[in-house]
Amino acid sequence: MKPLVVIGFLGSTLDAGKFGPTRWNKWRPSVSIAMHEDLRIDRFVLIHGKQHHRLADQVAADIVSVSPETTVDQRLLGFDDPWEFEEVYGKLLDFAREYPFDPDKEDYLIHITTGTHVVQICLFLLTEARFLPGRLLQTQPAKMSAGNFPGRLSMIDLDLSRYDSLASRFAVQMAEGSSFLKSGIETKNQAFNALIDEIEQVAGRSKAPILLTGPTGAGKSQLARRIFELKKLKHQVSGSFVEVNCATLRGDSAMSALFGHTKGAFTGAATERAGLLRTADKGMLFLDEIGELGADEQAMILRAIEEKRFLPVGADREANSDFQLIAGTNKDLSLAVTKGTFRDDLLARLNLWTFALPGLADRKEDIEPNLDYELDRFAEREGNRVTFNKEARDRYLKFANSPSALWSGNFRDLAASVTRMATLSPEGRIGRETVDLETMKLDRLWHGNTVETDNILQNLFGAEQLDELDPFDQVQLAEVIKVSRNSKSMSEAGRTLFASSRQRRKSANDADRLKKYLARFGLSWADIHAEA
Repeated sequence: MKPLVVIGFLGSTLDAGKFGPTRWNKWRPSVSIAMHEDLRIDRFVLIHGKQHHRLADQVAADIVSVSPETTVDQRLLGFDDPWEFEEVYGKLLDFAREYPFDPDKEDYLIHITTGTHVVQICLFLLTEARFLPGRLLQTQPAKMSAGNFPGRLSMIDLDLSRYDSLASRFAVQMAEGSSFLKSGIETKNQAFNALIDEIEQVAGRSKAPILLTGPTGAGKSQLARRIFELKKLKHQVSGSFVEVNCATLRGDSAMSALFGHTKGAFTGAATERAGLLRTADKGMLFLDEIGELGADEQAMILRAIEEKRFLPVGADREANSDFQLIAGTNKDLSLAVTKGTFRDDLLARLNLWTFALPGLADRKEDIEPNLDYELDRFAEREGNRVTFNKEARDRYLKFANSPSALWSGNFRDLAASVTRMATLSPEGRIGRETVDLETMKLDRLWHGNTVETDNILQNLFGAEQLDELDPFDQVQLAEVIKVSRNSKSMSEAGRTLFASSRQRRKSANDADRLKKYLARFGLSWADIHAEA
């Protein structure tokens, strides 16, 4: 059996008694727990306030006297007002996050008989939320018998649906969990926020595989890591986060990388290799681009998910690993099943919880908060805080939300863009010139040769005046300018531009038509060639 740890508050009234032999004539909850012959307690974490040191010492000594195998760990945790919910919950949450829980090696009982009612409620909520990874324990006195009277104890059912009045208290914690998954980014897209709220609930209540779909750069890898960190914070996993891009696993090395191998299993196997699945034991395995796995690897992954067992390369004995799987893909796995490149039974196993992450172009209202997030990341990474001046920021956001901003690389494009601008702003302020240079680079990345159109017009008009032209006029005018620059005269350019319509006219002054067209935009033949 694993060691048993009891965590409870010192009862300043219930545990109190005269400092003499007569104290044993009274039922004291904290001491009574240690008196049960069928409950071996290895450690008792006794929490008390600063004004109760003497009583805590006495109760600790009495616990040891009735249960010599029990070690008492006294913890000072004072409250200014033990009836103030916010203070009590906050300090208990800090205690839960700092305490070195190890549910794989120890069992925990959370004693809720002592302490104020607010303390008891907070212990209940933190245990239900798994910040305290144990069972609730309640004790009560029994009829006095000769000598010792341990009383009765019972475990409490944590089916919160039976306590609707308490369930609402989880709303704040759930909101914190969703914010945690979003890295604290105040996203505005309602569909995305609803998706994250659902993921937060699933992550906290299920150990089943999770499938994250969406385009490359949509944030699948980062979200998987945040899910792991949230579960780690709640003591639901104790192992490591192991990430692998399945597209990098090829041939015989794929089996070895995933499932490990024995020494001498194949040429070059000079030592034993544990493999990624065993490394993820008690933790989380993120298989990105899972659709790239070969047929044999898919079969073994399926068995490892279902039975927690697999056979390393060259081994004659199976290995065990208890991990939670998160899979990521930018492919349509249903289509892959139809084509015979992905196992339908593996997809069925992964498809219990499937979440499709939208690309950045589908949630442009979230560009601004993510822009600030990337600036914060740059500051943490480089140790240099960089900000926009207002004009430059407005200009960048206008471009970022325009139809021409494709964001085909999603958040990777945004992160790279911010890094470039911040790096080119050594004085710590991103200005308009830096933004204009960056938007030209992004245009070239997304549109290729069409950037030439923007360059031609920006050289003639400037960015502000160009914004006043309709996209239709921009495309047409840019083509007129290119033809004109490749012509020796205005007449030659006119003949090329009006080649079809001029044949239907008895007389045509093509040069005059071109001159009038350019005049509409305040341009002349000389202006065009001066900028060439």
